[in-house]
Amino acid sequence: MPRSLSRGVVALLLSSTLLMTTAACNGDDTQSASAVSTPSASGSFEQQKLAKTRFVANAGLAAGAAYQWIVKPYRAGKFAKGADGRTFALVKAGLAGAFTYNRLKAAVNNAKGDPLLSKAVAPLSAGIDSLKDLGTKLRKGEAGDADVSSFENVINSVKDAGKSAGAEVVDKVPSASQLSGG
Repeated sequence: MPRSLSRGVVALLLSSTLLMTTAACNGDDTQSASAVSTPSASGSFEQQKLAKTRFVANAGLAAGAAYQWIVKPYRAGKFAKGADGRTFALVKAGLAGAFTYNRLKAAVNNAKGDPLLSKAVAPLSAGIDSLKDLGTKLRKGEAGDADVSSFENVINSVKDAGKSAGAEVVDKVPSASQLSGG
């Protein structure tokens, strides 16, 4: 099979996976986040602890995916026209962009279960919403310095907000099956 044809097949498969991932991820965590009721200031310690744990897990996966498949390859020039492996890097970045956006939205929902974390994360919702279409821009090769910087800034803001609320976020690179929704 010619190399360009195999790249096209891989790109098509990964793009299809991206569409399914976004739909699948949106349904799953919304249900699990709503299953944990939003505790009041007198809410149970267990509910608040669970909210922080979920926040840390989702924000860590978002940060890991963004760095591993968006920031790092962008800085290495993998998205530049004519770069070796550009198409595959752009498709992976598109998947990572959608995954990161989804996990950040889930982290914000998780934060609602803890009063201190909720206050720290609330101002970041607009920044997270601004990333909604970045996965598509990355996949199409239309993202530039400002887009990648805004992605990195939002991730760092979420990590800082978590740290200030006692929920320190550590980057965790998701597996390929997590990234593709498997």
